[in-house]
Amino acid sequence: MKLTLRRTCKTATYTEGILTIDSVFFCHTLEDAVRDLTFETKIYGQTAIPDGRYRVNVSFSPKFKRLLPQIMDVPYFSSIRIHRGNTASDTSGCILVGIKSGNGIISNSSATEEKLTSLLIKEQEKGNSITISVQ
Repeated sequence: MKLTLRRTCKTATYTEGILTIDSVFFCHTLEDAVRDLTFETKIYGQTAIPDGRYRVNVSFSPKFKRLLPQIMDVPYFSSIRIHRGNTASDTSGCILVGIKSGNGIISNSSATEEKLTSLLIKEQEKGNSITISVQ
């Protein structure tokens, strides 16, 4: 299964995007600001992950106390998850999923997270690999 996160709006405080699964629209996303970490300093909890292709693994999150997709082997980052939230202040470097309801705001994030996690668990249980391309 291939997830693609296409960043559509980058501001100084947040980044909006669109998440597709196997080229089909799934939801909107919200992240922290994108910074070029080869030239800029990472600001902890306020920086989006770098563009790239990463493996995704659904596992138990000790922080959130539930199964969540984890983005693996992200340079400069650890414990990056895809989860619910409404504004960039909820991200801490992670990717929030939902439906865009305003500039820098997403809603319906709990239902979207649950649907995505369920789909990914089924794929993982089949033994299929899951990747995300962030661009």
